[in-house]
Formats: sequence, C-alpha cells, structure tokens
Amino acid sequence: MRAPLAIVTDIEGTTSSIAFVKDVLFPYARSRLHGYIARHPNEVAPILAEVRQLIGDPSLSECGAADLFDQWMEEDRKIAPLKTLQGMIWADGYAAGELTGHTHPDTAPALRAWRAAGIRLYVYSSGSTEAQQLLFRHSAQGDLTPLFSGYFDTRIGGKLEAASYRKIAAEIELPAAELLFLSDHPAEISAATEAGWRTRLVDRDRATPGAVAKLVDIAFEGAA
Repeated sequence: MRAPLAIVTDIEGTTSSIAFVKDVLFPYARSRLHGYIARHPNEVAPILAEVRQLIGDPSLSECGAADLFDQWMEEDRKIAPLKTLQGMIWADGYAAGELTGHTHPDTAPALRAWRAAGIRLYVYSSGSTEAQQLLFRHSAQGDLTPLFSGYFDTRIGGKLEAASYRKIAAEIELPAAELLFLSDHPAEISAATEAGWRTRLVDRDRATPGAVAKLVDIAFEGAA
C-alpha cells in the first residue's frame, strides 16, 4: 500500500509518555491553578464566562470555578475551558524553563522521515491546540512545530466519535482513505476506522497483536 498523503497523530501514549502528562503536566497545572486565576483575572475572564455558560450558573465565583476545575482534573474530564486554562499555565512553565516537552526517542526521527517523504503531519489530541504546540515547540528533541501543518483538539469533536474524523478530513481537504491516524487508544482507532481512515495502533509495550511499538517502524514501512 502506498504512503498516505497525511498522518494525524495523537500525543499521549503515542508521540509522548503518558507519565509526562499524568505525573508532570497535570500536577504542575493543578498546583498553580488557584493562584493563576487570581493573578490573571483579565486573561481568565473569557474562560470563566464559558464555564458559567456551560454549567448554567452565571453567579459562579472565581473560587467556585477554581474548585470546579480541580474536580474536573481529578475526574480527567476532557472539557475545553479546562484544557485552555491548563495550556495557559503550562505556557508560563515552558517559558520559565520549568517544563520540557517529553517525546519518545523515535518521535522526531519518524516525523522528519514522514515530512521528507512529502507526507503532511497533523496532531489530534484532547489537550488544547495551544498546549500541543507548546509541548512540541519545547520538546527535548528541539522545536518540532515546523514539521506540522496543523493541530486539532476536542473543539472539533470527541476523539471517540467518527464524526470528528470526518470533520478533520474536511478541514484537511483530503479523502479519508488518504489519511493515517496513529493512537494508543483502541476506541479512537475504531472511530477513525469507522470514518474511513487508515489507522495504526501504537502500543509501546507491543502487547497488542498487529500494533507497532515505535513510530519509526511505521516510517520505515512507508507508513502503510
């Protein structure tokens, strides 16, 4: 099978360690959340307005919103205003040199091999597009953002919904059959497959039959 025209990749568990997100990024944001909201009222105001509309409570205070964000993080909720706020906090951390984006050793070589082959690269992750770009811009392997043509998050739809992948295909303006989606999540793979995409399951432990353990494996098999 010839190579796809574009590859869309997940981040957590695929290009990057799950532990980095769970054990570094999330605790970093959580420990600074209340203080960030208090220190940046103007920047946070649109996010709080979105939360108030989302839960139907226009009287929700800053403190109440911070507590709600804490609850959502504890529940690992994929909610847009939470992801936006986390991204803002992480931006400060990256700028201060307190955070460095984790990518697996095979990530940069695979991305560069695909781009060298003329394949367009995109990201689709539950983290905000801003947070995605921060991770790749400040990765331990250098700034990888020039390799990507675009980024998608849950604002386009949930990752378990086939409709989301149809929307991404429309945004990219390529047929679904020309798109390859990479993820460590079997249900995401199923949703993309339902939408007509090519898919590869990335299983870093290689416990799943047919899965790949390294992105570079896909690169050297022609991204078939």
